[in-house]
Amino acid sequence: MSWFDTRIAARLVAVAALAALTAGCFQPMYGERSASGGSALREKLQGVEVPPLNLPNGSREARLGVEIRNNLMFSMYGSAVGAPPTHRLLMRLSTSRLSIIVDPTTARPDIENYGIDVVYELKDNATDRTVLTGTTFSRVSYDIPGQAQRFARSRGLRDAEDRAAKVIADNINQRLASFFVAGT
Repeated sequence: MSWFDTRIAARLVAVAALAALTAGCFQPMYGERSASGGSALREKLQGVEVPPLNLPNGSREARLGVEIRNNLMFSMYGSAVGAPPTHRLLMRLSTSRLSIIVDPTTARPDIENYGIDVVYELKDNATDRTVLTGTTFSRVSYDIPGQAQRFARSRGLRDAEDRAAKVIADNINQRLASFFVAGT
């Protein structure tokens, strides 16, 4: 065996030893049981209560609040009802619209960006103590086909709202999953 082959073999042994040492640290996030034998992530997420957001009835923001809440509940519970609540998720949201491209002849926007910003906090029901706080945002764009197509503009805005709400719900769900698995 040459000197070069010996170095390659030594490197492979070092990599294998390092892989063996770190293999015990890996834990699938959505496994049936945690590595310590505790309850699975699904059971912990089912204990999170998502109360309705405090927004004015009939407003666009109220519809968005319902959309975000429904997406969160479906991703955490798989239905509209979870287990007995151990935690409570409180959220506040704000929205924004920004014209990206404006037609120079009509001064009407051709493309707009729609944004949602959410501040959320997870409270422990037993102690009423905040255990997690965070912010998340989503920015999506939509086209406005022309000044004569008002329905298309309205429908484009609603589609953008729905896409942004889905992104917000996914972000919050992933953050909660990370908190319940790693405790951070």
